[in-house]
Formats: sequence, structure tokens, C-alpha cells
Amino acid sequence: MRKGLSGQVAVVTGAARGIGAGIAKRLSEDGALVVVWDLSDQVDPTAIGFEPAAVVAVDVADPRSVEAAAKQTIALVGAPQIVVNNAGINGPVMPVVDYAYDTWRRVVSINLDSVFLVSQAFIQPMVNAGYGRIVNVASIAGKEGVPGISAYAAAKAGAIGFTKSLAKELVTTGITVNAVAPVMVETPLLQQMTADHIAASKAKIPMQRFLSIGELSELVCFVASPECSFTTGFVFDASGGRATY
Repeated sequence: MRKGLSGQVAVVTGAARGIGAGIAKRLSEDGALVVVWDLSDQVDPTAIGFEPAAVVAVDVADPRSVEAAAKQTIALVGAPQIVVNNAGINGPVMPVVDYAYDTWRRVVSINLDSVFLVSQAFIQPMVNAGYGRIVNVASIAGKEGVPGISAYAAAKAGAIGFTKSLAKELVTTGITVNAVAPVMVETPLLQQMTADHIAASKAKIPMQRFLSIGELSELVCFVASPECSFTTGFVFDASGGRATY
């Protein structure tokens, strides 16, 4: 357990299932008071494996919804010291020539606009406190580009660029802003992908296996902790040897 997280408030978006639930559970185990942000506030603690401090219904791609959720969170448990921007969707696997613009906008909005909106909502309280940790869940696709998922890759590349920009804006405030770039993780999101796409993704990983939710959660919790104090604007890879830069 990282005792430095004890009593800290952590907001995790998309935390009702999958990677988000794993990250939220790990933060809770480290003593954080975790606020689950998801589309519905009907979250079963048994299903996610821990008792959240609060559950807030929010559309992270909608500015008004994010603003309302931030106010609700602060009223319920106080301003967060930790924000993990995890919410995202993969979108369809298809070539750009066939990609519908409405689908493109939805994928980019949920994966990128949300990172801007949620981070922006909590910057001032963190600045006022002189401390904060913002962790953005990006992807190896945002570094390399992956055929068939152009919207997702573009959004994750945008999240990486945003991470670096915001980190430089806040570098003297006590707030760090970092990203993690995982390869494919075994979650229900795989159901949105074709078998060929999954096989091709696995073949690119030198460790010859997918990343586990537990492994990614452990990395995120370190980056969100006081122990990670002199690194900001960085992208932590979780790629099984695929990315070495």
C-alpha cells in the first residue's frame, strides 16, 4: 500500500467496468477515496470489487455534464488530488475511406475532448491546493498509429499532446500531468474488434501476451502517487517491449 494516497480524493472516469474499475479498485486499496464517474450512477460495489466514496453520473464529452459532475463531486467529498482520465471507446475497425464522420466525432469526443474537459474542471482547485496528479490513459496507438482505428489513434495522440502541453503550463504549481500508453488490454472492449485486428495487435507485442488490468492499474497508481514527484509531461509505456521511446 502507498500510504501517501490515504485520504486523497481520486476521480476516475469510466470506472464502472474494465480498466477504469481496475484502476479505481487499486487506488482504493492504496487508501484513496475514489469517486467513480460513469454514464450511470447505478454501480454495484460487488461488481467493481470495492466501495466507492461516491458515484457520479456524467457524460464526459459534454461540457455542461462535466461541470455539473465536478460541482457534485466537490460537494460530496471535496476537490480531488488525483484525476484519472480513463473513459474511452475504441470505435469500429475499418479503413478511413469507409469511416463515417459522425462516428469519427463520437470517438474523438469521448477519447480526447473528455480529457480536456475533466482536467480543466479540476485544475483551479488543484492549483489552489498546490498539489495534484492528473493521469491520462492514452494508448500505443497514439504513438504509432494503427490501421483501421484512425479515430482512436488520432484521439490518443491528441491526449498525449495535451498531456505535454498542460504539464508545461502547470510545471511550477505542484501538479504533475502524465500519460500512460498501454498496448491492448484484455477487457470487454475486445468485443468491438475483429479477430484479425486482435491477432495483429498481439503479434506486435514482444512479450507475446496482452497487458493485464492489474499491471496497468499498478502503473497508474504509481504515477498518481506522491512518489512520482519529479516527472511530468511524460508518457509511461505499458507495451511489453513494443515501444522503447
